Amino acid sequence: MTAPARDTRPTAVVVGGGLAGITAALRLAEAGQRVTLVEGRPRLGGLAFSFRRGELTVDNGQHVYLRCCTAYRGLVDRLGAGSLVDLQPRLDVPVLGLGADGGRTLGRLRRAELPVPLHLAASLATYPHLGPLDRARVVRGALALQRLDLDDPALDAVSFGEWLRRHGQTPATAAALWDLVGVATLNATAERTSLALAAKVFKTGLLSDPGASDIGIARVPLGEIHHDRARTELERAGVTVLLRAKAAELKPADQHAVRLESGELLTADTVVLAGAQEAAAELLPTGAIDQRIGDLGHAAILNVHVVYDRKLLRRPFFAALGTPVQWVFDRTAHSGLDVPGAQYLAVSQSDAGAEIDLPVAELRERYLPELERLLPAARGARVLDFFVTRERTATFDPAPGTAALRPGARTRIPGLLLAGSWTATGWPATMESAVRSGHAAADAALAGAGRLPVDRGDGRWPR
Repeated sequence: MTAPARDTRPTAVVVGGGLAGITAALRLAEAGQRVTLVEGRPRLGGLAFSFRRGELTVDNGQHVYLRCCTAYRGLVDRLGAGSLVDLQPRLDVPVLGLGADGGRTLGRLRRAELPVPLHLAASLATYPHLGPLDRARVVRGALALQRLDLDDPALDAVSFGEWLRRHGQTPATAAALWDLVGVATLNATAERTSLALAAKVFKTGLLSDPGASDIGIARVPLGEIHHDRARTELERAGVTVLLRAKAAELKPADQHAVRLESGELLTADTVVLAGAQEAAAELLPTGAIDQRIGDLGHAAILNVHVVYDRKLLRRPFFAALGTPVQWVFDRTAHSGLDVPGAQYLAVSQSDAGAEIDLPVAELRERYLPELERLLPAARGARVLDFFVTRERTATFDPAPGTAALRPGARTRIPGLLLAGSWTATGWPATMESAVRSGHAAADAALAGAGRLPVDRGDGRWPR
């Protein structure tokens, strides 16, 4: 009897089943490697996941992306999930402001089909949350941002808030525009954000291409994309997916070995550490990188979920000013809510370190009255459910000096790579950064194995 042929393909273990790990595993498998992906949780998706609460399917937090997020959009397409997301044909953000007298003013940030920066000129000219002088200041600030060189390392030493003040911005422009966008994307106010990261967000999202800032949102629970579709495509590509399998130790050698908490030992030519920054720090051998990733720190995100007995909001989402509420999203259809006439709203609160550990009762007393101020119809509505989700380590802290703490994909140990939104992608801690890091790790692994990857330069899936 002829013995079965020995499988001589290169082997890889990817530790972490978030977007970075999914991307790296798929890329390596498509390049002909035998890949095992290990994830300590019972699901894929990392910090962008869904769970069940009674009859509801709940996303742990509201996640959005922009048209300029080419890497994340490429992953969605690779997972065959393009029909499960919606992307605005044109940027349109309703901004509801509350005055000191309780009066409400609705403005909109939306773009026209004109070249940058004229695509936002008409919207800004009629934006009611800023007076004429502050609108002119915003224009001057935007033009100054356009002139910044994103490759200049000096940008990371300065806070965005300091730079805004030097360029004539006021507390009013910061509240009504710069922090309105920046806190949601960077997870920190301008005062505590690296200018390098803020410039990346505003130059790429608002000042690169007229459509770059169009907003995309999943039409279904994130788990359908980041777990269900991802697992199907990983297994179709030949990846062995091990859930509830936590990596406990890494032993680097010619054949790296990853020991799981169960005692199982996985050997591989390549290991990609694609989990959270603290998980990578625990597994990395001493001297593998120069960066002190333990000093990166974290920023929290809080989501307040409210189910009302009636419909209060007739648009998919809005941003708010003059209130602790930041952004409000209609989650009714996504969640499968099956109560006639009821509506499920999610309040997304970034930079939430001051509130992340408050009791649910205190958060209820804080946010329900604010929602009534924003949506007067809520005063007569009955609250059917109220709960919160907390991500204490949602992102790395984007403070000045962050760049020096973010390692690249390569380590000093051949065949040991890093991936995660916290690595040196040039982007803040977003889904886009996570996917780009997965591409970078796979590219580095393939180049180290003597196979040159296809470098598109935009993070999209190689064809």
